[in-house]
Amino acid sequence: MKIKKYIIGLFGFAVLSQLFFGCVPAKPVKKKAVFTSTRLIKKIEANRRKVKTFSASGVLKIESPEFSGKGNFEVLLKRPDSIRVSIYGPFGIDLAQILVTDSKYIYYDVIKNRVYKGANRKGILKSIFKIDLSFDDLIDAFAGSINLSNKLLQEPDSFEQNDEYYIFTYLDKATKLKSVYRIRISDLAIENYKIFDKGNNLLFEGKYRNFKLFHNVAIPYKLLIENNNKNQKIALDYRKIRVNKNIPNLSIELPNDAKIIKW
Repeated sequence: MKIKKYIIGLFGFAVLSQLFFGCVPAKPVKKKAVFTSTRLIKKIEANRRKVKTFSASGVLKIESPEFSGKGNFEVLLKRPDSIRVSIYGPFGIDLAQILVTDSKYIYYDVIKNRVYKGANRKGILKSIFKIDLSFDDLIDAFAGSINLSNKLLQEPDSFEQNDEYYIFTYLDKATKLKSVYRIRISDLAIENYKIFDKGNNLLFEGKYRNFKLFHNVAIPYKLLIENNNKNQKIALDYRKIRVNKNIPNLSIELPNDAKIIKW
């Protein structure tokens, strides 16, 4: 009799458990947003344009035939037309202050107390940073973004999607260059960007990782940009990033005894 009551009791507990847990609502599953190729490009470009100001500090490393070296740095930029980079040596020694706008530049060599200034013409940025980038590409490089404005009205030649990534490819009929982008579905972070020539040789690659969301925009803390055609590399390893915070002034304070060289 005791065994029978025990079995009946267990059965009753099991039924009650099913009734109780059956009434608990299931935890909602967060769905990933799925984009068509056109909507995806527009969304990524919109995210890039959300970043109006950008300030960060970390380690900058440059490798090129003309120069190889690394150092601590700080960058302040205001879109669309101003960027300031400060380079520091061991023990925080101020080595150089660089201010570049879309029309002019100032390069202050702190150690030699010399100021180079002039128009932002072709070849100036390569002379300063030892890598061949346009002004707009320089802004995007330091902000960890890729400009897709020229792709807004263009359908990709190939568009693929798996569980983790969107992958789309553009073929330029005039230059015969192929551009391939890999974007994470979860947060639309661009992890990789490649350019190939008509022989499928890799000319240019951007690698981005360690992302953090700022205003729902994924920004990388580590990035490597390689121009294989010219044997140039720039690596940025950020320790601290601030986005869309007020940057009152980008001007460089120059000492009165600094030698001014217009170049």
